[in-house]
Amino acid sequence: MKIFSKEQVYEGDRLTVERQQISSVDLMERAGMAIFGWFHRRMQGAQVPIHIFCGIGNNGGDGLVLARHLILDGYNVKTYIVNYSDKRSKDFLINYDRIKQVSKVWPTLLKEGDDFPEISEKDIIVDAIFGIGLNRPIHQWVLFLFKHLDESRAFTLSVDIPSGLQPDKVPESDLCVVKANYTLSFVTPKLVFFLPETAKYTDQWEVLDIGFDMQYVFEVETEANLIGKNEILPLYKPRDKFSHKGSFGHSLIIGGSYGKMGAVILTSRAALSVGSGLVTCYVPQCGYALLQSVFPEAMVITDSDETQITNISFDMKPTVIGFGVGIGTSVDTTNAFEAFLKSNQSPLVIDADGINILANNSELLKLLPPETVLTPHPKELERLIGAWTNDFDKLNKVKAFSKKHNVVVIIKGAHSITVYQDKLYVNSTGNPGLATAGSGDVLTGMITGLIAQGYDPLIASVFGVYLHGKSADIAVQDYGYESLIASYVIHYIGEAYLDLFKQPEQLQQEEDDEKGNT
Repeated sequence: MKIFSKEQVYEGDRLTVERQQISSVDLMERAGMAIFGWFHRRMQGAQVPIHIFCGIGNNGGDGLVLARHLILDGYNVKTYIVNYSDKRSKDFLINYDRIKQVSKVWPTLLKEGDDFPEISEKDIIVDAIFGIGLNRPIHQWVLFLFKHLDESRAFTLSVDIPSGLQPDKVPESDLCVVKANYTLSFVTPKLVFFLPETAKYTDQWEVLDIGFDMQYVFEVETEANLIGKNEILPLYKPRDKFSHKGSFGHSLIIGGSYGKMGAVILTSRAALSVGSGLVTCYVPQCGYALLQSVFPEAMVITDSDETQITNISFDMKPTVIGFGVGIGTSVDTTNAFEAFLKSNQSPLVIDADGINILANNSELLKLLPPETVLTPHPKELERLIGAWTNDFDKLNKVKAFSKKHNVVVIIKGAHSITVYQDKLYVNSTGNPGLATAGSGDVLTGMITGLIAQGYDPLIASVFGVYLHGKSADIAVQDYGYESLIASYVIHYIGEAYLDLFKQPEQLQQEEDDEKGNT
């Protein structure tokens, strides 16, 4: 799913009006009706008080359309105009006149110094005060209104975006944004719904179709895309009946040091479980017996050193190499990595201490093969690109780093973002259970194993991040967040693959069966 920028939303508005030969107020009517339909399907006429707070721009106009239709359908509606300026949008004024014609009680005008309405915890608030076009400081009295709404503890639904939140900026303070329980976003979600510093302003979101011009939707190129099953399924490469293990590549996992061999086991298991035809582990001598015992499917090559990697030398031609898990950052290991990079011809996936070595020796970055995949956790990312001031600054720094070094960078988090050049691929799967030791090692192995099968490094990264999160989403149903460990994620990779081909009705049936069993 494409994630439109603010400018692209405005252009989509303009082209929809032009190509469908409608007016902008007609498009506003569609938006308000879409929200009304969402409400009506859930409330079915219930007489819970609904407090609709409308600004004086187009977001407020959407709120007025909603209020009018709720009133016409007999709902218990109280409408307020948050009068923060003398300027009003044309379409707002049209809908202000329309609601006056159908309502016995006109909207209440709220201005500075007025008392705020009483709102019960059992009421519903609709926030239609500011939309994506907010470009001015918010008056202090409006911020007090935000505080009043929050303190009511009533269910709060925001129209398009929580008021005060801009689609391309991090707010200066939590006090500057309405805290929504639910946001109904038009056409596409907003990038701020997925960033750590801004996602907290809406607990859930949903996209509403308002009849945007489909040619524009299909043709426009967006910086960011949300990755779900519909985006992943076309990437999948089915296996030929007459294929064999050699058809699916040979992954070499280089890593481990004394006391950290578990990372190599997790990474190599994940590479094989995601479909790599062969997996070889290159480890210090101390890892030989362990790997041969606990992971019989893997082949093992050992370094000459007992406890760490000091000389990377092998007589094979791997399809792809995963480097860095549990490897340490000693001088000997760093020198071995440098020598390896100078002669390596295989695609690379680099994680953990491999990234730390790059951060400490930036001259090695020029030795990386094109489209090398880097999978840092937040601290490793900071060592690599430097500190950032906010989430948007972080994205800009990662994009610049990706372009400069021609690498794929995965920003791991609740919504992991795969970055390549100027493009962002925002993942939709995963859960807090992945906040556990070794889950990053599993992701590294999965991406490595996908590249081994012939997936392009960028595609392998996007696909791997999705499967990793989906495996955890399925596993957590059996184990819960707290008890999920990295090994379990590997065990559910197969089910994540199978889930790609399940139809919605099949998934619903499984969910109903599960509820029946519990």
